[in-house]
Amino acid sequence: MANIYDKAHELSRTLRDSDEFQNLRNLHAQVEEDEVAKRMLDNFRNVQLELQQKQMQGQQPSEDEITQAQKQFEMVQQHEVISKLMEEEQKMSTVIGDLNKIITEPLEDLYGVPEDQQGQ
Repeated sequence: MANIYDKAHELSRTLRDSDEFQNLRNLHAQVEEDEVAKRMLDNFRNVQLELQQKQMQGQQPSEDEITQAQKQFEMVQQHEVISKLMEEEQKMSTVIGDLNKIITEPLEDLYGVPEDQQGQ
């Protein structure tokens, strides 16, 4: 029987070699090399993180904070490389989500699918 951890490492290597990951890595490097793009993306992510932390603490972001976040998002979307990076991040997120579904199928078969996830 195959060692489950060996298979996990094999999957990790396959993911690392995938076109999606390579595209993500290349775009990330481009952003890191561009001081303005890096600063823009860092600022945007900091605003996102602050809003998420507030929400996790049960606080509602102010109208001002929401407007600021929207402006930051619009600004980074206008930067071609950052916009492409965000698209690739979304693709990678979809891949990871799909892999998670596949990996957890045995547990779903055993315990069933929670009612709030049925039909998705």
